[in-house]
Amino acid sequence: MSKELSRPKNQIRILLLENIAPSARNVLLNAGYTNVHEIYSALDQAALIEAIKGVHMLGIRSRSQLTEQVLKAASTLVAVGCFSVGTNQVDLPTASALGIPVFNAPFSNTRSVAELTIAEIVMLMRGTFKKSINAHKGCWLKTAIGSREVRGKTLGIVGYGNIGTQLAALAESMGMRVIYFDRFNKLSHGNAEPSKTIDELLAKADVVSLHLPEQSDTKGLFTEARIRAMKQGAFLINNARGSLVDIDALVNALKDGHLSGAAVDVFPNEPKSNKDLFESQLRGIETAILTPHVGGSTEEAQECIGEEVARKFVEYSDVGSTTGAVNFPEVQLPKGTLVTRFIQVQRNEPGELGRLNDLFARHGLNIVSQHYQSDGHIGYVVLDVCGAVPNCVDILKEIRQLTGTIRARLLNRV
Repeated sequence: MSKELSRPKNQIRILLLENIAPSARNVLLNAGYTNVHEIYSALDQAALIEAIKGVHMLGIRSRSQLTEQVLKAASTLVAVGCFSVGTNQVDLPTASALGIPVFNAPFSNTRSVAELTIAEIVMLMRGTFKKSINAHKGCWLKTAIGSREVRGKTLGIVGYGNIGTQLAALAESMGMRVIYFDRFNKLSHGNAEPSKTIDELLAKADVVSLHLPEQSDTKGLFTEARIRAMKQGAFLINNARGSLVDIDALVNALKDGHLSGAAVDVFPNEPKSNKDLFESQLRGIETAILTPHVGGSTEEAQECIGEEVARKFVEYSDVGSTTGAVNFPEVQLPKGTLVTRFIQVQRNEPGELGRLNDLFARHGLNIVSQHYQSDGHIGYVVLDVCGAVPNCVDILKEIRQLTGTIRARLLNRV
């Protein structure tokens, strides 16, 4: 029997968009995946649909939008990698329904975002940005008025997750008092103190920093009323998602002096490329530090993200492991030496697993291990059969014909 019943690695086509770090390509090549193609920009929907024809694994960052239409047009796609923390650029329910796991890198750039936030706190409290702009114009604004130390000030963190906890540790090391609010009960790190409500936090914080995902209950979270609930003269930092803050309300609060300053790295509408014009109502406001969505854009972070997501591609393709998938049942699998491995993505409905096992029983196959995990409407099944299975291709066809099968594949290790 041929050992190449699994698709050869050099036939698995991988497309990386948006100038993903070279570390991703290196991981893939070292694992034997030589059919790697790169496009260094994002693509609009029509171009993306055309580009992913025949692609098995797709890597994107934050600009490419994998809509329902794009995903349904990607007939060969088996996995998506978001080389970023967020995954809101992907229609996750559609990807799940099609049996496509979506991987991301939730931890790799947390330090980079936390460090930028610390730098912004210092610059806002010292009025550094305004002084720098004027110095470039030839104006010498040497004054201590409105310039303050961060030591002893209160930082309010909204969203005490991976980034929020790192930020808290850095802020405490600089002598700041840290309070936080999170929708879920989170164990405090260091001396950080939880707040019962956002409004309680806003009433105490000299600086408020947002670190929340984009979800239905976080969009527009910082309305005009909430911004006005912040302390007079406080600072607002948004390095999370552009949809969290009402930009018009923020502009008004900056112009009338209710807020002393703001730092914004993410915006409701962002340019598709560096060649496009950046437009925002915040432009021209000297008390607003504006950066082009670079919170996680350090060389170190991008290298780590490239490695992390590429390794997840390799694990999924080589072994079937789905650990780290955001929309899929998570299964960590052994390599399965000297086994024939059948993998099925099925609808999570009564009787589906039984029908699959009955199929193997009819063929007289002894299952040496079975891994099953369900998540919502999706079930993920991995069955190992010891040794070679002469009719494995026929069995795979039968699995694909089961009414509950979304997709199925075969991994040969013998």
